[in-house]
Amino acid sequence: VQLQACGGGLVQAGGSLRLSCAASGGTFSSYVIGWFRQAPGKEREFVAAISWNAGRTYYADSVMGRFTISRDNGKNTVDLQMNSLEPEDTAVYYCAAGVSRPWLPWASYYGTKTPYNYWGQGTLVTVSS
Repeated sequence: VQLQACGGGLVQAGGSLRLSCAASGGTFSSYVIGWFRQAPGKEREFVAAISWNAGRTYYADSVMGRFTISRDNGKNTVDLQMNSLEPEDTAVYYCAAGVSRPWLPWASYYGTKTPYNYWGQGTLVTVSS
């Protein structure tokens, strides 16, 4: 499956952005989709994930209550609505796809990079103070 992330940009602290991840190829509805981010000089970190049918979502503590992940399997897209943005949210944001394995401890498994085999190219989010 190929992934394309878009929607990044420059926004002031307190503002909002909506990122979108479009998929092509493969069976989109069979994948868990995750969003990760990487700030300059830092490791890539988990942001949010959503199960194949949107029945499960999981967020990093740092974005809980501010970010919302959603998906539309009819359009092969996953969105990340980001509100109340902070300068610390500045990073390149990546979407990634991993095969759905619902029998595993879902949050601890899909909250890491391990299960994600396909990655998009990233979109830059810059939050000014």
